[in-house]
Amino acid sequence: MKNIFQPETTSEVIARINKLTPASPQLWGKMNASQMLAHCNVSYELVYDNNHPKPNAFMKLIMKAFVKNIVVSEKPYKRNSQTAPSFVITDEKEFEKEKIRLIEYINKTQELGESYFDGKESHSFGKLTKTEWNNMFYKHLDHHLNQFGA
Repeated sequence: MKNIFQPETTSEVIARINKLTPASPQLWGKMNASQMLAHCNVSYELVYDNNHPKPNAFMKLIMKAFVKNIVVSEKPYKRNSQTAPSFVITDEKEFEKEKIRLIEYINKTQELGESYFDGKESHSFGKLTKTEWNNMFYKHLDHHLNQFGA
């Protein structure tokens, strides 16, 4: 899997994002391009912003047991798989605003680097290794950029 903490990978992902337009058609799923960008921003909001409630101890246990490996492994996501409630975006979003936010989050993540993330506590899964953080960030972006042919 490519390493989102490497400048080359970050540049490649940003170039793919820059290929998108508000009218880019999805190859599967329900979200439009603006909603997809907002959806991808949630991953970073959970790290950098305090605007999503943390799961209670029971929910965190369930997430670690049944969801964590799907999210942090190198195995690609399946198309049309179930989305966690905090990641569901149904309202209209402003394409340019969401695009700029996502690029800023990706750049911030790359600048902080993998050592910042190694052993960092995840919102839902407990402490993750730098590899697990990378897999979670890169795999999610790659999945949705592929969804829109970028």
